Amino acid sequence: METLATFHITHLPTELAVYIALFRGLRNASFLRQQLLDGNTEYEYAFLDAASILSTTHVLAAVFRAVNDMQSQRMKSRNVHSETVFALSPNNNIAESFRRFGLTEITTDLLVVKLSTFTDITFQSMSRHLKRVIEGVPVQFNDAELQQITDTAKLRKAYKLAPPKQNTPLGGANGGAALRSPEDGEVERRELEALILGLMALRGAT
Repeated sequence: METLATFHITHLPTELAVYIALFRGLRNASFLRQQLLDGNTEYEYAFLDAASILSTTHVLAAVFRAVNDMQSQRMKSRNVHSETVFALSPNNNIAESFRRFGLTEITTDLLVVKLSTFTDITFQSMSRHLKRVIEGVPVQFNDAELQQITDTAKLRKAYKLAPPKQNTPLGGANGGAALRSPEDGEVERRELEALILGLMALRGAT
């Protein structure tokens, strides 16, 4: 599967990797969620609702935190994949983190994360399994694709962040619609990303 992305995390041996895939138009969300609820080890992934992911950095920060907590024996959930979902949360409520960031029955855009904790988990084995079990259209895992999917209002609510300030309309401070350029949107996303990463890092620190 050409769209499957491979990453290497500093804390892991070089022969182990993190695999991430993004799917749009998901058609079997209910089935996948049931596999998680049943504890089916064949489906041991971090299944994320891509609408709740702002950027590649956002999800990779969660993976890094989960791996670090696994190696430090500080995990609060049952495995490194559920810990990845929890790592996205700004608070210590595990159930809430799954409701806000995890796969739900109405998820239509799915982000799949797999940490190869064993050497028999390879790019080839991952590709075969995802092709077989995910009913959706694979797309590239990058910021451009995520930008089309992310629900920023939902994200701001999850992290308890205020809406962005609107630009001053053309012709004065009263009346008219705020003017926004592509550059404004990118600045807003980068500012939002910095706030979110800070809240993720602070969870459990106090």
